[in-house]
Amino acid sequence: MKFRKGVLMPLIFAETGKAYTIARVGGNAETKKHLEDMGFVTGAVVTVISSLNGNLIVNIKDSRVALDRSLAGKITV
Repeated sequence: MKFRKGVLMPLIFAETGKAYTIARVGGNAETKKHLEDMGFVTGAVVTVISSLNGNLIVNIKDSRVALDRSLAGKITV
């Protein structure tokens, strides 16, 4: 799937090795709080290190974090 520059997309569609700025974090209050506690906040920079079936390993704030497909889908870049 191709996205144009400036078009928002879920993190699960992000290219490996490219840095993205988080535009929005969705989900219920508990999910948002969990993601925010890990550093996934609006304006933060995230880089996908690897992807397998929508499950991701990402770099965020000098840490590597594993996200399952459902959580990664709630993060818009």
